[in-house]
Amino acid sequence: MTENRLFSGIQPTGEIHLGNYIGALRNWVSMQEEYEAIYCVVDLHALTAPQGPAELREATIRTAKALLAVGIDPDRSLLYVQSHVPQHAELAWILGTLASMGHLSRMIQYKEKSEKGGQNLGLFAYPVLQAADILIHRVHVVPVGDDQSQHLELTRELAERFNTRFGEIFPVPATITPKIGARVMSLKDPTAKMSKSDPDPKSRIDITDSADLIRKKIRSAVTDSGIGVRYDTEDKPGISNLLDITAAMSGRAIDELVAEYADLQYGSFKDAVADAVIDGLEPFRSAYSAMTDDYVRDVMASSAERAIDSAAASLAGIREAVGLS
Repeated sequence: MTENRLFSGIQPTGEIHLGNYIGALRNWVSMQEEYEAIYCVVDLHALTAPQGPAELREATIRTAKALLAVGIDPDRSLLYVQSHVPQHAELAWILGTLASMGHLSRMIQYKEKSEKGGQNLGLFAYPVLQAADILIHRVHVVPVGDDQSQHLELTRELAERFNTRFGEIFPVPATITPKIGARVMSLKDPTAKMSKSDPDPKSRIDITDSADLIRKKIRSAVTDSGIGVRYDTEDKPGISNLLDITAAMSGRAIDELVAEYADLQYGSFKDAVADAVIDGLEPFRSAYSAMTDDYVRDVMASSAERAIDSAAASLAGIREAVGLS
């Protein structure tokens, strides 16, 4: 492997939505050109919330299929299911012996989710498993959004702590910020991010939605008082969000879009937004619908074999360093 390794993962919970696509997955595709990319469907993380077995299996296949349809190339990048590579869990145990309870208890996501109930050890230790996901392949860079920056800090700290105690085993991964990808907000509350966990399906556009459903959701999107299409995230967050979406899906500049749509009624503007989203997602939707589940299973099984080879070689050195044999 090279000295230019990148890792990122996605949970198979909920449906992948437009915010995931614009903010992350398109970057994953482009980063294949620059990095030796390792992408993972992190199904073990999904177990921190109650999951039905059949539902989890189906969601894992759908998520993997979506990644392939977006353009992740399994001949160029490593793409596999986390639970198929047992070295993740073993390294998480080793790293867990180096992680302080106080540090884990201060994790923002843990505190937020704990307030909603359902605390469990998995939720508490989630960031340690996430660190193992990254460090098992001795990754050098990780693309991180605002909501995961604290977890990456822990990963870096655990790598440094391990290296200090047992010798220089892990590269300390650097954070990279994706170059493209607007922050896509909820269609029902443009002050909040578009989210898989929002109970209102009209708040988001799932990337597997039909063209008709996409148009209906955008037509029902919250807009702002007054008239005129202009970009102002304070006074017109709804319209600004729709402009961000249109720019991201069409490749056109915000100023250009405002100049074209400034005098449109909101209904006509929303139709233009829907056209941009439908056209932008068409290649994905075509690839997704043509792909069989059996093909996805074959790809993921082959990729898991490669991932196991990489992780096992890494873990052998880690076990030797800590005295396990």
